[in-house]
Amino acid sequence: MRLALALLLVPLATSCQRPPPANPHYVLGAPYQAGGVWYYPRESYEGVETGLATVYGSGHADLTTDGEVFDQSALAAAHQTLQLPAIARVTNLENGLQVVVRINDRGPATPHRLLEVTSRTATLLQFARDTPTRVRLEVLPGESRAAADAVPGAPKLDLAAAPIGAVQQSDLGPPGSVALAGAPRAATAASAPAVAADAPGLRLPEVLTQGYPQPGQLFIRLGTFHNYQYANMQRARVGGLGAAIVSSGSGRIQTHQVIVGPLANVPQADIVLDQVLRSGVTDARIVVE
Repeated sequence: MRLALALLLVPLATSCQRPPPANPHYVLGAPYQAGGVWYYPRESYEGVETGLATVYGSGHADLTTDGEVFDQSALAAAHQTLQLPAIARVTNLENGLQVVVRINDRGPATPHRLLEVTSRTATLLQFARDTPTRVRLEVLPGESRAAADAVPGAPKLDLAAAPIGAVQQSDLGPPGSVALAGAPRAATAASAPAVAADAPGLRLPEVLTQGYPQPGQLFIRLGTFHNYQYANMQRARVGGLGAAIVSSGSGRIQTHQVIVGPLANVPQADIVLDQVLRSGVTDARIVVE
């Protein structure tokens, strides 16, 4: 009898457990290790990255790293080093589709991938099933600062800003792109009112934009240097992988990028990146160019 009563009480106690309350807050964080690699979070309110994106699997915690409710139906993503939250445009380079997402989580837990996105984001961008997708990530400066200012803990900057509600903007994407017919248009994050910790206002509107496909080719980027000698030293560390130095710039300002590739496909890129990481170049990443 006692055993039967105990077994009946277990599911009852489990059903009474509630997820922790949402507590959106600004997160930068100390350096951390994941997938055998160290990451160093830093503020970046602008910049462009390319790489491979995957979709969140099952079993995520109830909350994201910055305390928001984890929601597969929201336009959201995880990034390894950006401040949380941040707002960024994600482009599927394979078909040109673009959406703006809220980066509110840490991940992916592997240096082989740039982003981990929700299933809704992947659906809108038409990611291929079970295959990493080539993407471009563009941090939106004004929207990212507004998102950070709307949650507790963000460092405050002495900047003059337009009054809340005074700015209206339609997202037209990069030159040459067009908004999809019938897609809703929304104000930028700078014009959005502050929201309560559990308010649905943290969700971004679904504004889908069609640009031009730019699938590019896969490379391993080992680093970018202003001094050619340092670039050559980096290349020597992976001598058997055929690394090259690509120099660019004008006048006295030159940069020297150390790369391996182009690589035929994602599995090959993953294998070569593993080799580069084992050689000690822990900052190496897969990029699309």
